[in-house]
Amino acid sequence: MNARRWAIAAAAGASLLAGCTFRHPPSAVTAGAQLAPATPVTRDLLSLPAPKGKVAVAVYGIRDQTGQYKPSPDSSFSTAVTQGASSMLVKALKESGWFIPVERENLQNLLTERKIVRALEMPQPADAAPVQIPPLLAASLLIEGGIVAYESNVRTGGAGARFLGIGMSTQYRVDQVTVNLRSIDIRGGQVLQSVSTTKTIYSYEIHPSVFKFVNVKNLLELEGGMTRNEPTQLCVSEALEAGVAHLIVEGLREGSWALQDESQWSNPVLQRYLAERAPFAPAKQAASGAGAQP
Repeated sequence: MNARRWAIAAAAGASLLAGCTFRHPPSAVTAGAQLAPATPVTRDLLSLPAPKGKVAVAVYGIRDQTGQYKPSPDSSFSTAVTQGASSMLVKALKESGWFIPVERENLQNLLTERKIVRALEMPQPADAAPVQIPPLLAASLLIEGGIVAYESNVRTGGAGARFLGIGMSTQYRVDQVTVNLRSIDIRGGQVLQSVSTTKTIYSYEIHPSVFKFVNVKNLLELEGGMTRNEPTQLCVSEALEAGVAHLIVEGLREGSWALQDESQWSNPVLQRYLAERAPFAPAKQAASGAGAQP
């Protein structure tokens, strides 16, 4: 009777696990496309006070300088970090409201389209007014940099316990990505600001299990599990957004640009980034930044 009851319990447990699997699939396979989720730094960029004037900036390319590839068997085909950092940076610059990004990464495509427009305008009637194409907007700043480091297994660990064949184990892993951004004055090539930001990439696994001998010949074994990995591309995007925020604050502190309303120095987002930078700022620069505040 005991063996029969254990067999019934095992069948019920298996049915329950199967039912949960079908009712709650590992991912929302039927979900439609949506905007990429906003990070806390995205909200910080949108909450920054308005500038006295927007700055035209050019981004020619933010390269992957890590040389890291995914672990085997994908190591020869897939890089560890995204190759679309330039697009992420342009998006962050645009959303900040402090910069006017101009197209430079695919400049040849833009020039080709402008040539096509001029070619179509050539056979104009004598009395028709010529259609003028506005000149390209010149950038005042260059934003350079790259993804400079990707460290795997910066921290790993786990824990587990089992009692009378029933137990649970957990494991976690922490990776880290680092990006560097610098703003360059195009008139003399002077590097105005340079910042490095890091973002951890957290992964963990929960694994419950039941391992029980019903009798000498019958074994009951139930297992489950769940794994959660932070998307690497979102972590890179957040690190780039943090770099943009710090560039803005550094430029304000050093007088490279100004606030539309000087009373906005008390803005909590601005003050938080100033406080984060303060321990690493040179003494005389920190003093000049403090003196710039009303």
